[in-house]
Amino acid sequence: MGRVRWTLFFFLSPVLLWLLLLIVLPHIDLLIKSFRIENDAGQMIWSLGNYKTFFKEPIYWLTFVRTAGYSILVTFLTLIVGLPVAFFITKVAKVRYTGFLTMLLLLPFWVSEMVRVYGWMILLRESGVINHFLLKAGLLHQPIEMLYNDATMVLGLVYTSMLFMVVPLVSVLESLDDSLIEAAYDLGGGIFSILMKIIIPHAAPGIISGSIVVFMLTLGNYLTPNLMGGKNSLWFTEQIYNQFIASFNWNQGSAFGFLLLILSSGVIWAGLKISGQKLTKVVQ
Repeated sequence: MGRVRWTLFFFLSPVLLWLLLLIVLPHIDLLIKSFRIENDAGQMIWSLGNYKTFFKEPIYWLTFVRTAGYSILVTFLTLIVGLPVAFFITKVAKVRYTGFLTMLLLLPFWVSEMVRVYGWMILLRESGVINHFLLKAGLLHQPIEMLYNDATMVLGLVYTSMLFMVVPLVSVLESLDDSLIEAAYDLGGGIFSILMKIIIPHAAPGIISGSIVVFMLTLGNYLTPNLMGGKNSLWFTEQIYNQFIASFNWNQGSAFGFLLLILSSGVIWAGLKISGQKLTKVVQ
């Protein structure tokens, strides 16, 4: 019995050390910094000033609300696009093509997010591929700027998050019995009723799991909003970046980071309560 315990401890120790050194201790340090502020005498004192700054400056909390709203929108759009893709791979496509379609889905994610974002920028920029063909076809008289707005930013975020929604959906839809859908059709069920009463209830754990991952990745994304949204599409991670890197104000940046963590945790908790799902079931 003692040997089993030592063996279990031996195999778990790298994971526990990884969690302690790279997640727990840095977060504790940032939490402490978020409650520290420099007074007029140049001394660090305990204070809620870093959090008060967030509520005093409209640009901070407005960007915070904007980031949360767009993250929820991106999560919803990713689900709308990802559910038909997952259903086609698991239920419509022939079995021999399933692996090939999955590989096509994974292929863009073999390169870094920056390369994928720059690919969209090459397509959408004023001198890009789309404008070139539209001008050549005579549909435009002069190129239009498709980048640096909220629409292209959302497009980029949906694209970069797609895989993390489709994979959980594919996993749960594979276990859906085809005979249930066939029986529903035989009994006169329509596409909408089958979707709402059979497919979505069965795929609920995958939907919640994918939504949590997509929402958190979108909420904490820095690269895509910065490159595709431009200066007009403010994202809260940019505010955190500016505090840490541009202003060297680690205390204020730590407070902003924990506010973002509280926001993500609150939205996820609310989503689980509304959907009636449990986190332990979703993460399985």
